[in-house]
Order: sequence, then structure tokens, then C-alpha cells
Amino acid sequence: MTYLLDTNILLIYLRKSALAAKIDKNYQPLSYPNTPVISVVSLGELKSIALQNNWGTKRMDLLNKFVRQFLIADINVSTVIQKYAEIDAYTQGKLTGKHLGSSSRNMGKNDIWIAATTSVLNACLLTLDHDFGHLKDDYLDLEIINFDEGNEE
Repeated sequence: MTYLLDTNILLIYLRKSALAAKIDKNYQPLSYPNTPVISVVSLGELKSIALQNNWGTKRMDLLNKFVRQFLIADINVSTVIQKYAEIDAYTQGKLTGKHLGSSSRNMGKNDIWIAATTSVLNACLLTLDHDFGHLKDDYLDLEIINFDEGNEE
């Protein structure tokens, strides 16, 4: 299985949170034969978080070493760009021929890039973020980690 890890999941691993062990137990996203992928968008978000929080050289080195274990998916790819446009229109309830089934949903633009990348890669998105829920099945294989229950789904 190819797993695309959302930024919030990456932060859980970086912080060595107890939830990381639960994610490993349930999904094993970092273990063979699974393929862990991150979006270049998440890489940018992580580096922004590091700058905003004045991470020192040691933490930045750990971040750089950590991200080396992932394939990093670019967004400057025609299929990803097209999927971004489609998901954005769908989320706004304005995609001809495909109805959202509810009022428009506001999603962050970075989340739309992450969703588009996941969709094009036919990956499973691991996230804590419920904002992706309306894309499940139509666009994404999606696992929303519920950290109150340790994700015993």
C-alpha cells in the first residue's frame, strides 16, 4: 500500500508521540512492503513550522534526516494540477456533472494540493484532519486517525 502522510501525521512522528506507535501498529506506513510518501507541500509546511518556532540546528538536522525516508511527491505535474482544479471545483459545489451533495466546503489550499497528490498516486491519505472527509471514496482512499480512541477502527 502507498500511504501519503499528511503534515499532522509527520509532526506526530517527529515529536515521537505515543500516537505514532498506534499508527505503526494499525497501518505500518513506514514498513515494507508499504511505501511512505509525502507531498512537497507538507515539506514546505514542516519547514515553515520549524522557522516559526525557531528550531535550532539539531532539530533541523533531525527534520532533514526524517524526511529522507519518504518519497517526496511534487505538485508541478499536469495530472496533479488537473486533479487540484477538479477537487477545488467539487469542494465549492461547482463541478459540472459531479455534485457535492451538500453546501460548499472550505478547505485550505495546501490540503487540496495534498488531496490531489494522494488521488493521482492512488495512495491512502493518513491524516488527523476531518476536512478531507467529503473526498473519501470519490477522490481518496482516506484514513482519519482518531487519536482519542487510538484508531481501533
